[in-house]
Amino acid sequence: MNQGSRPGRGNQRPQGSGSGNGRGRGATGAGRSNQNPRSSNPRSGSESGSESSTGSWSKAHGGPKQGKKAGAPGKKKYTGPQAFGKERFGKNLGPVNAERTKPTQRAQAAAAHSDLEGVRLQKVMANAGVASRRVCEEMIAGGRVEVNGVLITEPGIRIDPERDTVHVDGMRLQLNADMKYFVFNKPRNVVSTMEDPEGRKCISDFIRKQGQSRLFHVGRLDYQTEGLLILTNDGEAANRLAHPSYEVPKTYLVQVRGPLPSGIGAQMKKGIKLEDGWQSVDSFRLIDSTPGYVLVEVILHSGRNRIVRRLFEEVGFPVTRLVRVQVGPIRLGDQKQGTIRPLGNQEVGHLLAMVGM
Repeated sequence: MNQGSRPGRGNQRPQGSGSGNGRGRGATGAGRSNQNPRSSNPRSGSESGSESSTGSWSKAHGGPKQGKKAGAPGKKKYTGPQAFGKERFGKNLGPVNAERTKPTQRAQAAAAHSDLEGVRLQKVMANAGVASRRVCEEMIAGGRVEVNGVLITEPGIRIDPERDTVHVDGMRLQLNADMKYFVFNKPRNVVSTMEDPEGRKCISDFIRKQGQSRLFHVGRLDYQTEGLLILTNDGEAANRLAHPSYEVPKTYLVQVRGPLPSGIGAQMKKGIKLEDGWQSVDSFRLIDSTPGYVLVEVILHSGRNRIVRRLFEEVGFPVTRLVRVQVGPIRLGDQKQGTIRPLGNQEVGHLLAMVGM
């Protein structure tokens, strides 16, 4: 069971906590990045930071900026108009740097020959919301588009949107309009299931308000934990995102009673032995400290049951509030608790690329 995330704008902040800043991201490859997938936070991941560097809680997890800048070492830099540049969400996720499953010879052959009965590639891209048809033609000519894993530079090629896969700047285009992806900001005292035999409030109570059809929840948050849950009807994506082999990083804000002795962060990064084995965090960073309370950001890729709470209990600091603010490239931002929002196409593309799709 996964742990929790932070509330959005208008939600009550953890008692006794001040302001803080933190962000994390990771691209796992194949979903694994060429970089160390466990070092998903672009920052140092140090145990503590100065007040001037922490900023505010809302700025840390509500702003649009995220991850490393485009063009960073190891990243392929694409020039020209940005794909899905007019979208509201996910506009600053940066370039995708994730390995994908190598296409089969049949898929490569299909990409190399134009399908006379298919749809022109630039039209498929435009219909998917990438950009105007003319800009899509420029993207194809600029070597930014792949069909079935094969680089395409001829705008006139025709494809079958129901059979072929298309990537733009490394992002997978979801050409199946029936596939839906959402972010749910789970409040406290909500069960991470679609039905609860005890009659407690669960995810389906919020989905019905949105008029959504049956969805899968990717992982879980325990009853008391708040924050980000991904909901989708894409079973393959849901399975991959929850599978430990893809090591999808998750970012949490953790409130405990302070003060917190030095060395706790180093101990957690080195590893702590729990009843079900050793567990470590990828990053541990002090966000804020006020009399009686400490706010910490941790990043880890484990999906073990109540793992964040158990780690802090093991070192003698039980969690008083736990909020998950990020899963992979998807951030909670200023989304209000109890609400569901659709992912932008760019967010979907980065999420699918992270798990090798």
